Amino acid sequence: MGIFITFEGPEGSGKSTIIQGVNDYLLKHHETLVTREPGGIPLSESIRDLLLEETYHMDGHTEALLFAASRRVHLVEKILPALNHGKIVLCDRFIDSSLAYQGYARGLGFDPIFQINKFAIDTHMPDLTIYLKLDPKIGLLRKKDNDVEHNRLDNEEIDFHERVVMGYNKLSEQYPERIKTIDANQDIDAVLHDTIDAITQFIKSRGE
Repeated sequence: MGIFITFEGPEGSGKSTIIQGVNDYLLKHHETLVTREPGGIPLSESIRDLLLEETYHMDGHTEALLFAASRRVHLVEKILPALNHGKIVLCDRFIDSSLAYQGYARGLGFDPIFQINKFAIDTHMPDLTIYLKLDPKIGLLRKKDNDVEHNRLDNEEIDFHERVVMGYNKLSEQYPERIKTIDANQDIDAVLHDTIDAITQFIKSRGE
């Protein structure tokens, strides 16, 4: 069985860049798969378009259900087969995003969102989660300056993004063994160094 590593954080926290750097490092000794949520396979990418299209308006419950549906098919068709082949899966967002964004920031609660996702993912939680902790104001400025993908969630007021970070902070306190917090306010090289260190320590602890 492989290792399932997810990457979480607010908008602009640098997940894509860090995942690429981690993948380049791990490929020296391991087989890997890089994927993302929502997305990763055609059906999930279609759901991603619905979720992130700026002209669409939907309530938090609809968001949560669509994310869970996308997560289920992505897990079954892409993540689990890779894990069964012994690969290290690096996934940009997973269940913790739903807990932070819909559960906490939308005010729907951790427990209801967890139950929806428990139905979707069964027992397949990440083995390790890297939480790139960042001031949301800095993250939104980074996204604007870097001209990266702009989506519906970027249009939320700053207090929404602050609640997202609060949600992630609470999750990291609740699951300290699984979620490793990395200071993403540092320069990218330092963030990558700390992330690789956390991952290599975890892999060594598994005896792999």
